Amino acid sequence: MASEKKAWIISVDMGYGHQRAAYPLKDIAYERIITANSDKIVTPKEKKQWQRLQAYYEGLSRFSSHPLLKYVWKAYDKFQSISPYYPFRDLSKPTLGSMLTHRLIRKNFVRSVVDYVKIKKAPIVSTFFAPALAAAHAGTKDVYCVVTDTDINRVWAPEFPKKDRIYYLTPTEHSTRRLAEYGVPKENIFFTGFPLPKENTGRDMEILRKDIGRRLPNLDPKKAYAKRHMGIVKKWLGKDYRTRSDHPLTLTFVIGGAGAQKEIGGEILKSLREKIKKHELRLNLIAGTHFEIYNYFRSLISELGLEAEYGTYVNVLCELDKRTHFEKFNQLLHTTDIIWTKPSELCFYTALGLPIIISPPIGAHEKFNEQWLTMMGTGFAQEDPRFVNEWLFEWLDDGFLAEGAWQGFTEAPKYGTYNIEAIVFSKNKKDVKLRY
Repeated sequence: MASEKKAWIISVDMGYGHQRAAYPLKDIAYERIITANSDKIVTPKEKKQWQRLQAYYEGLSRFSSHPLLKYVWKAYDKFQSISPYYPFRDLSKPTLGSMLTHRLIRKNFVRSVVDYVKIKKAPIVSTFFAPALAAAHAGTKDVYCVVTDTDINRVWAPEFPKKDRIYYLTPTEHSTRRLAEYGVPKENIFFTGFPLPKENTGRDMEILRKDIGRRLPNLDPKKAYAKRHMGIVKKWLGKDYRTRSDHPLTLTFVIGGAGAQKEIGGEILKSLREKIKKHELRLNLIAGTHFEIYNYFRSLISELGLEAEYGTYVNVLCELDKRTHFEKFNQLLHTTDIIWTKPSELCFYTALGLPIIISPPIGAHEKFNEQWLTMMGTGFAQEDPRFVNEWLFEWLDDGFLAEGAWQGFTEAPKYGTYNIEAIVFSKNKKDVKLRY
């Protein structure tokens, strides 16, 4: 079985998305999950190259909400923009970004990782395009690239797509078709779904069914959704159907990898202060690994007189490293009812039966993620955060968020991690029966 086999799992430390995609694959990782821009095997020269790229991106991400510098971000975002999808056409010709990436690879960018994985013959699974492209350029066989957004830039595909053989594992049918536009042979693209943490799903979704069973009563306090759909919900959940939750209504606000949008979290905290004090709601503020943001939230909690509620009805999650952060965050999701975040890779977590309140997207790929969420009926653009104490509870009373949770649970792909393992370790990939 896949869990008895091993692959090289490679990611990058740029925000959270690529490492969040790699984390669920830890069970099949040979040695460890290799972080291509910071692992001990990476040469100092390569680390400096990565550091410049990361500092550039994160700096620009913060500019996106700055009133004076947002135009700098817009110029960069135009460079990384994604071509309109329609009409379907041949986009296999390399773009400037694609040519620059391959130029770096020909100058041995990511070479230290590619050389290291030669010590054991095993599949290479990368959650970022550069290591996959570098491995294919070096002639490595059995290379897989996990796509981490609903739509992607041409830079994800090889310079000459039919020459370099890379298998792509996509989170949506749209990203599957996009890679075909970029010239990747269809037999090398597999729609698997995004890799979700096994501790939040279970192999047959037994964990997920329990979680959504406990979540729906909080999302439907006036039974507006249950009155219309109780029969189908009971049929799907069976013994996990509940009429009362075992935890208070819980909203989890998540900061982006570059630390952007902390002010939105601050406005949410201020607006929900009285609800928290009355124990009508629990608020989780996710600071990731940003201790300056942790301090910002903790100071605000103190200023608002919520210290007595800290640890029970208001929490701030911040960890020293991302792996621990993912572990603790996934634990929180069991008792989270609503996620509020920008439409990053967390948009795919709607498959866990979680409605997503969408804060403004940062970057072209996040705009496509937002579109995917809203088209499925699982994502809701935020209203003014200063008045969340009003509009959030109207949404709950009307059953909108319960409906979003159920749509995510039933419509979004849930088996991504297991599908990826099946494809990677299968000799006859066409015969693999994928589940969604």
